[in-house]
Amino acid sequence: MTQNIFEQFGALPVLLAAHLKLTVVALVAGLGVSIPAAILAIRVARLRYPMLTAAGVVQTVPSLALLALMVPALELIRRTGVNISSFGFVPAVIALTMYSILPILRNTVTGVMNIEPAIIEAARGVGMTDAQVMRRVQLPLAAPVVIAGIRTAAVWVVGIATLATPIGQPCLGDYIFTGLGTRNWVMILFGVVFAALLAVILDALIAGVQRSLDTRRPTLGWSCGAALAVVFVGGLVLPSLVSRGAVGEHEFEQTVESDPATLGPIRIGAKTFTEQFILARLIDHVLTDAGYATKRTENLGSTIAFDQLKAGNLDVFVDYSGTVWANDMKRTGNALPNRVLEEITWWLARKHNIRCLGSLGFENSYALAMRRDLAQQLGIQTIADLVPHSPGMVIAGDFEFFGRPEWRALRDGYSLAFKDQKGMNATLMYEAVKTGDVDVISAFSTDGRISAFDLLVLGDPKRVIPPYHAVLLVGPRVASDKRLIRTLRPLVGAITLEMMQNANEVVDVEGQPISQALMQLQTRIEKEIPR
Repeated sequence: MTQNIFEQFGALPVLLAAHLKLTVVALVAGLGVSIPAAILAIRVARLRYPMLTAAGVVQTVPSLALLALMVPALELIRRTGVNISSFGFVPAVIALTMYSILPILRNTVTGVMNIEPAIIEAARGVGMTDAQVMRRVQLPLAAPVVIAGIRTAAVWVVGIATLATPIGQPCLGDYIFTGLGTRNWVMILFGVVFAALLAVILDALIAGVQRSLDTRRPTLGWSCGAALAVVFVGGLVLPSLVSRGAVGEHEFEQTVESDPATLGPIRIGAKTFTEQFILARLIDHVLTDAGYATKRTENLGSTIAFDQLKAGNLDVFVDYSGTVWANDMKRTGNALPNRVLEEITWWLARKHNIRCLGSLGFENSYALAMRRDLAQQLGIQTIADLVPHSPGMVIAGDFEFFGRPEWRALRDGYSLAFKDQKGMNATLMYEAVKTGDVDVISAFSTDGRISAFDLLVLGDPKRVIPPYHAVLLVGPRVASDKRLIRTLRPLVGAITLEMMQNANEVVDVEGQPISQALMQLQTRIEKEIPR
């Protein structure tokens, strides 16, 4: 446990700095939009209700959904020729800015509109213009109410920023999402506690400014204002000081053998579950030992990860042959594993300049699984056997499963009709089938919890589910770098199904840190795979 805690502290400066930067930029942008919008709404009465309503509608959109929607929206803008990133910081800032507008806008309008009309008339009586009245009278008098709105926005932004992890933005949410995926409650607490501390600190400092205005104590206001300035400047400066650096997009070059010192960090992507975390760290270790700088981006959705690999925002990524075949190539129907691997290798190279080095040596297929005792009681061994029982059952899948073509193929190919279907975090999904809260889950064949929870993987007699070899992909920026390819190639064919299952089990069942699973996997690779 002590080792696990120290492991979590290691990433804290980078993630905290990134989270702070995200918060600061979103709040500043929110202020820049909200205050002018509020002044316009105050002066033009017919715009007031539409503007407040539009800002309120944004709040009705679930925060995770709004963040996710920013990715395809910006991708459409990119296709028009605008050079804008659809991944990471930019979409996160835009979404958070939108969330910060309502409390600042509403409080500014309310604060100004509630000032005694006699005060306004007196100001106009001494010859002030409308702009002077707003600047010298209305906004100063409304300042406590406006600042209260800023406090609300700050707390909202800090909390919602933790959800930026799935779209590729490093933040304290990395602790929460990774912890959920690996049942690491210490890691989840890290994300929650430090996000809460950041929100409390910002709220206290802004409250100090508000209190100084209420009590006419300028010293308190200047002190809190100076501290806020330090926080805001720190949010902009710290990420560049503590992070390992980021690399912008590069044009693809026919590099023969580049120097790791000049190549810049190799950006490694990972999806949202334990196996991906382990493999990303394995690749990280291999590259680091060879002298490369690295940068990991984890908790990515399948589509986002592949899109960023195509765009050159990621350099190395482990995907699955069936995912590329069904999701990206839009292929359906049965195919032999070798044919799928050959065709995706050709397609990736031809269409996207992505190099597929080959399979890591194991297959991690989607599968339907249920408790063995329930399956035996109902006489179920295959998905075909499940069909007559499905109308009375509940199925759970990971967040992506029910939107993937594999589910549609299973549902339509076998005429499955479940009573209910639930999208869940993968860790909680296994717990739910174990306790009987759901009857069937979309399992992964390499998951150690299948044997640990005594689950039965149902056969697929129609071979609806395509093969899912774990394949090592190298992005366009470094696809022709011979030295990098030579460094990564020993991983091809190096990991057996049993080795991956055992590594996953260390984290998901035994509750050990990912570093322990990685150490075990590296030892097995060196011992069992001849070099």
